Amino acid sequence: MPEPSAPSDPGFDAILVRLREVVTRLESGELSLEQSLAVYEEGVALARKGQQLLASAEKRVEILVSASGGIETVPFEEPGS
Repeated sequence: MPEPSAPSDPGFDAILVRLREVVTRLESGELSLEQSLAVYEEGVALARKGQQLLASAEKRVEILVSASGGIETVPFEEPGS
């Protein structure tokens, strides 16, 4: 069974919301260079955490699918890629 997240760990949806806020602040043009760098760093950290959560979810799905009858899993490819 997966370990429960610490209360301070945001979920994927919370990360997306915060990333949208980061993008809005950066696009506003109202931040100083130092503020922009700090907000950008936060955005990079959030993006990395979101990617980790997606990778973990993908692994969990693969385990569930393989455990339910040996169905072959294939990597997801977006149309046109």
